[in-house]
Amino acid sequence: RSMNLNKKDMKNLMLLILFAVVVYVGIQKADVLLVFLRFLVGIAYPFLLGAAFAFVLNVPMSFMEKKLFGSAESKGKRKKLGRPLSLILSLILVVGIVLVVILVVVPEMGQTFMSVSASIEAAIPRLQTWAVDTFHDNKQIAEWIQNLEFDWNSIIGAAVDFLKNGAGNVLNSTVAMARTVVNVLMNFFIALVFAVYILLQKEKLTVQIRKVFYAFLTAKVVKKVLDVCSLSYRTFANFVTGQCLEAVILGTMFFVSMTLLRFPYAMLIGILIAFTALIPIFGAFIGCVVGTFLILVVDPMKGLAFIVLFLVLQQVEGNLIYPHVVGNSVGLPSIWVLVAVTVGGSLMGVVGMLIFIPLTSVVYALFRQTVYKKLKERNIHDI
Repeated sequence: RSMNLNKKDMKNLMLLILFAVVVYVGIQKADVLLVFLRFLVGIAYPFLLGAAFAFVLNVPMSFMEKKLFGSAESKGKRKKLGRPLSLILSLILVVGIVLVVILVVVPEMGQTFMSVSASIEAAIPRLQTWAVDTFHDNKQIAEWIQNLEFDWNSIIGAAVDFLKNGAGNVLNSTVAMARTVVNVLMNFFIALVFAVYILLQKEKLTVQIRKVFYAFLTAKVVKKVLDVCSLSYRTFANFVTGQCLEAVILGTMFFVSMTLLRFPYAMLIGILIAFTALIPIFGAFIGCVVGTFLILVVDPMKGLAFIVLFLVLQQVEGNLIYPHVVGNSVGLPSIWVLVAVTVGGSLMGVVGMLIFIPLTSVVYALFRQTVYKKLKERNIHDI
């Protein structure tokens, strides 16, 4: 028995030494380790992308499967066809949204921006005249505005040079561009096939993952891991649904209010704000900047009125719609939604904003459960 204990201790000691050596080598060769990690991520990227596709598509697919083809207990051909038909309908829905963007939004934006350069050049004198009339009581500001000169040809030339240099740096040759396009298409195709496989076989994959967990972990640890995974899935799924619903509501509010007030580009700006609103809290401001610029070219007064309209609708959205639609859907108080967006944006940009809200919600829910459990153990109920 003593020998067995010694062997066990020796094994643990050897594992600890091996771990320390690996950590030491990893720190000393951090650059090589980073290259290796990038290589692994590059290989796994199509499958990670496919998993993300599967996660997003599973939300409408599960809804359609449940509502159109019955509950999980129902049998028969209808239930058998429910999964593939729901997947096809979900793919059609996503492709339809993409086609609407390509066929409606992009052409309108293209036509708008094609005419914008000429409109800006014509609008600058009008803007100067309007500004001088507005600030006629302040002679210094009026003189400064009158002396402003815009060489539009130089601005266009600088923009073209920037695009040429940027394109030259990013795409040095046609071959490089072709290789990039082929890689993107291949990754997208592999990701889509992998996502379809996951969605069609998700119950079978779940059983296989459970078997692996139970084979290598204790039952208590497996239960905890599965509870966290279940909570994470519900939180992320509710967040995706809530964020999309909030974006549609905000875009519709802008389209309707701008149409009633006879603002130009009502549909374009409404759709643009709906898409940028997918970025939590701050995204709509991107649409506001573009919308204000487009309207200012046509009518400066309406451009200023649009800013006022945006601030009003943003207050309604920020205080009433977003906390209830998205904040409640992820079980996260409004203040923590703001904290999650700020921290996520600082660390990972737009992707961080989208990930950190549900991630923070999972941590918040787990921490809350722990707090209530500790209070119950100490028999504290009056707080």
